Amino acid sequence: MPETFYSQPLEKLFEQLGASRGGLTETEAAARLERYGPNRLETAPSASPWKLLAEQFRNVLIITLLIAMVLSAFLGHGVEAIAIAVIVLFAVLLGFVQEYRAEKAIEALRQMAAPASKVIRDGREQMIPALELAPGDLIVIAAGDRIPADARLVEAVNLRMDEAALTGESLPSEKESAVTLPPETAIGDRRNMLFAGTSAVHGRGLALVTATAMQTEFGRIAGMLQRVESEKTPLQKNLDKVGASLARAALVIVVIIVGLGIVRGQPFIEILIFGIALAVAVVPEALPAVVTISLALGVQRMVKRNALMRRLPAVETLGSTTVICSDKTGTLTRDEMTVRRLYAAGLDVSVAGSGYRPEGEMKIDGASGELPPPVRELLQAGVLCNDATLAQAPEGEWKISGDPTEAALVVAARKAGFDEHDLRNRFPRIDEEPFSSETKRMATVHRSDASPFTIVKGAPEVILLACSQALDIAGKPEALDDPARRDILEKVESMGRDALRVIAIARKESAGAAEASNGLTFLGLAGMIDPPRDEAKSAVERCVAAGIRPVMITGDHPVTARAVARELGILRQGRVLAGVEIEAMDNGALGEAAGSVEVFARVSPEHKLRIVEALQKNGEVVAMTGDGVNDAPALKKADIGISMGISGTEVSREASAMTLLDDNFSTIVAAIEEGRGIYDNIKKYLTYLLSSNIGELGLMAGATVLGIPLPLTAVQILYVNLATDGLPALALAVDPAEPGIMQRPPNDRKRGIFTRPVMALMLAGGLWSTLVNLVLFEWARHSGRSLSEAMTMTFVSLVLIQFFKAYNFRSEKEHVFTNTFTNRWLNLAILWELVMLAAIIYVPALTAPFGTFAMPVEDWVIVVGGALSVVPVIEAVKWFIRSGRLK
Repeated sequence: MPETFYSQPLEKLFEQLGASRGGLTETEAAARLERYGPNRLETAPSASPWKLLAEQFRNVLIITLLIAMVLSAFLGHGVEAIAIAVIVLFAVLLGFVQEYRAEKAIEALRQMAAPASKVIRDGREQMIPALELAPGDLIVIAAGDRIPADARLVEAVNLRMDEAALTGESLPSEKESAVTLPPETAIGDRRNMLFAGTSAVHGRGLALVTATAMQTEFGRIAGMLQRVESEKTPLQKNLDKVGASLARAALVIVVIIVGLGIVRGQPFIEILIFGIALAVAVVPEALPAVVTISLALGVQRMVKRNALMRRLPAVETLGSTTVICSDKTGTLTRDEMTVRRLYAAGLDVSVAGSGYRPEGEMKIDGASGELPPPVRELLQAGVLCNDATLAQAPEGEWKISGDPTEAALVVAARKAGFDEHDLRNRFPRIDEEPFSSETKRMATVHRSDASPFTIVKGAPEVILLACSQALDIAGKPEALDDPARRDILEKVESMGRDALRVIAIARKESAGAAEASNGLTFLGLAGMIDPPRDEAKSAVERCVAAGIRPVMITGDHPVTARAVARELGILRQGRVLAGVEIEAMDNGALGEAAGSVEVFARVSPEHKLRIVEALQKNGEVVAMTGDGVNDAPALKKADIGISMGISGTEVSREASAMTLLDDNFSTIVAAIEEGRGIYDNIKKYLTYLLSSNIGELGLMAGATVLGIPLPLTAVQILYVNLATDGLPALALAVDPAEPGIMQRPPNDRKRGIFTRPVMALMLAGGLWSTLVNLVLFEWARHSGRSLSEAMTMTFVSLVLIQFFKAYNFRSEKEHVFTNTFTNRWLNLAILWELVMLAAIIYVPALTAPFGTFAMPVEDWVIVVGGALSVVPVIEAVKWFIRSGRLK
């Protein structure tokens, strides 16, 4: 556990670090640099590009395809050998590019470090490279500076830090030096500390460096990134198993065919070539190509829905996702502070609308009507004591300039018809007292036709203490008695329970900023929040309907997280767990809690990583969103890491598998829908292809066992496998998604692709094909037809059966007549293959090499009738699946 520098008194910390308020001497700094090393993030030894490339060949399917390529070349099938080589090359290069990009995550983290830093050494300020900082150095901080190391504040003047990259907090964090904090204080609450990689947005300060390089919070995140290993996707694991099984099957087939041929006295070379051809037919050469093409086309569709996939294999993981761990700010919410409630003269005012668009009705105690004077006075004052502005961009979006909290007051005033520019021109500012963490208020003095007046806004407890009057319903000042104060404080507490950030506003006539510490007239309260996105609630509902559990993980306060989660429907029956509670849990206890917790609040980077690991150990397939450096380890560990394209850091994007181009939670749900469709299509392809291979293998094996002539030539087998299977399979890879795809549970990763329904369809189609073609071959041989004619009829029958199966396998449950011809690519593929089949049978130049003859019409009737019989067989299996008898 890192040292708790934030919980120690400053003088003790100076003593512990051997430092002084005059800074280190150059000699001491050099010694410490030698001891601690340069202030830069280390990276684990990265794999060389050549090693990464070689790793791609450690895949059973790739090895099997290489063997098939060599054998095809040996058999004289140059075109097939080249096709397989292209497929292998494409798959290998794709995997190499993805892994090479993953190596860049730590490098992006290093680039966030500050290049230079202002320090006090030998009693004077000087600028040095940030690399040369050491614990004990005193660094000088000004607005706009990037912090070069973790440091404890010695002095802080109105200092506010942007720590979103580290903590996930959307609003600047106010800092103060004269506090010590409990050891269990979460990172987001350590207001006396500065952290490497964060930035000062306001004020100035002086800080004592407590940790550099890998000992900083950023460094610890970099260390976690190095230790986290990405898991293979469910599909990759399934395909590895398929590849290994097919490779073993191919070897067994060659041995059996060659052995039986030798026993029967067939020429060794002839039977060896045939055995090899059949083995090649068993291996689905198009598998990597179809999977890659299916994923690539899915990625194109996802981009149109604002989801950019960075790693192709992760696409299908979306279809298996069972839990979405989402950040709050900007993903579930708009990241645009919005006034929800006003309170003035005892009146409750609700404010409709969200974000910076100045549209929304104001209602008093639930009723519409003209706003009374005290409410109008409150809104005008909120605009005057304010530096933010609102403007509409050319594309129609509303943009703010300034602090989000102040912008929320400007937008609320606009909704009531007030224009900030007009008000500020009528009552120009002539003096001001900026907000500070010590006074917790801001005061501005304005000129008017009557006399100057002062507006003060800030923390309710501070403003209320300085007030002696309050406006009545008519807008006239009256004495503020104790019961009225209690009512106001109860209203503040009520707004706080609804996770609203409350600002109090008051006014004083004929006074300067320095005189506005008492005798104020209380104007009212404004309660604001970063509101949930309008579309996020419906997206959460879609998640629940699809069997996916949404979980909020945020650095925000538990009260805020609870309110937003409840409004979105994320917090239903589960509990809220804070970072302090997680810290006290071991991994077993956290794993047990993770099953019911729906909101994790005030969490640190380690907590996020532990939460993801706990969910994965519970058997969940986890999608994790994040935008900050603090999210990177969890993003890399998650089954599908999702970074933010607008607000996200480069570190989080490099560690993720998917980037949201609009930072919107609903886009994740859309991507999951695409992922499910892609997974379904890969499953359709595999069912179709392996069922076809079973039919081919069963036909040849059956003939061998029965001791009858082989029904197909080696060339016919290769044609069926490479040509006939290829285009229809590719067409199935782009099949439209089935209706109701988001009303079913996620794909079960443990069951994999080859579920009982899939196996039943595959075996039914393959074994029926075997039976029909063996019967057809034997009937044709004994009907007076030549062996060549019988083989041609069997060849055509096998091809047609596979065409019919392609349409049947478009759905696991729905019958073949449901949207039969909606896949135009499949229609075109089948049409093309029928033309090719006719050419092989009727074009003299092709009949010789393929060993075919021109079939008469009556043979076509027999062959088509036999091939069609596969349709009712598969439909019968689907009926069992629909009825629930086959699960």
